Amino acid sequence: MSSPLDPALLQRLSPEPAKRIDEVIGYFRREKRPVELFEALKMKSRLAHQLPMIAAPDVSLEAETQGDVLIQRQLEDDLLDACRQAGAMLIESGKIGEGYMYLRPVGDNALIKRLLDAVEIDDDNYDEMTHVLLHEGVDLGRGYLAVIQQQGTCNSITLYDQAIANRSKADRQIASSVLLNHFYDELNSLVRDDFANRAASNGVDPAETQRALDNLSLGDLVCKYTWIMGGGGYHLDTTHLASVIRFATVLDQPELIDKAHQLCQYGRRLAADFQYPGDEPFVDFYPAYTAFFSALMGQNVDSSLRLFEQKARTVDPITQGSGAIETYIDLLDRTGSPAKALRAAIELFPADVPVGRVMPEMMAMATRAIQSGDDLIASKLENFCFERGDLLGVAAVSELTKPSKTG
Repeated sequence: MSSPLDPALLQRLSPEPAKRIDEVIGYFRREKRPVELFEALKMKSRLAHQLPMIAAPDVSLEAETQGDVLIQRQLEDDLLDACRQAGAMLIESGKIGEGYMYLRPVGDNALIKRLLDAVEIDDDNYDEMTHVLLHEGVDLGRGYLAVIQQQGTCNSITLYDQAIANRSKADRQIASSVLLNHFYDELNSLVRDDFANRAASNGVDPAETQRALDNLSLGDLVCKYTWIMGGGGYHLDTTHLASVIRFATVLDQPELIDKAHQLCQYGRRLAADFQYPGDEPFVDFYPAYTAFFSALMGQNVDSSLRLFEQKARTVDPITQGSGAIETYIDLLDRTGSPAKALRAAIELFPADVPVGRVMPEMMAMATRAIQSGDDLIASKLENFCFERGDLLGVAAVSELTKPSKTG
């Protein structure tokens, strides 16, 4: 139900339609009435294009505009601008869900993010904010962090497995980095507090204790002072630790890879009862993930590649899936050998895996291989696609060999 109007308002309105609708728009802006503002902006647009401000019932826009495509496009542009203005006003007034519904057709996530940056997440708007930020993808990192802070690590891990694990690599990297940083900071704080409290009783000089706290990372701390993990204890849920490490394989930033590696050092010193097996090629969970992250850090690269190559060539993809093959290829590529990675993919990928599923990654590896000087890789990929009966792939590979533009 609309709010009652001041009777004097009617006397102040211009009798001329174009001026009157502008005055009505101004009124709705001042009164912060976004839904009415939206309708008024639509009316202004129709009037500007010589159409009745209120559309007649059962008359199509095409009939109204007599098929004039230019006018139809201008009306659509004006409608999107009305959505933009009304949606912004709704969000600024705290109506997040309604505002997003107006802004969604605009397709300007940067605008929506700017508007939501000014909104603090609280108990009242948590559901709407996390839906828009996380599930609609406006600001995945902030939305996922809100879930961690509101619902805890366990629920956020479940959410990752259910709603993020099958999303794009970029989305998985955002969520995984948020979870890794949160978990690492919490574990690091607990371990350091534990170390400080027990150092003297374990024969550590106070000056050494302070130096250790000031200079040693979490991984170095648990490696040097093994008694921190003595007695079969742990500082945070060990299933959460394993999940955070599992998700972190998608990350590229050196500082995040280092944190994941440190979590592996912690995990390797847990009692055997808390070291659960993983899926291939990470059945031997902490040693295998340590090798993976070490290689990404430029440490023990050759031995790590041999480990994962052996897994790729021996693990049965029919019963265990293609994870071992994919991990080996990924590690080859990320340690600076895209040509070897692509050749391994061509050789090892199971015949029942559709080429289209892996073609984007293979094209990216081929591009990097060509940039590193391997001029033969394109023809190998072309033959691979042809032998697999994938003409779409054959067509795509032609882009790798097209002459570069000069002049």
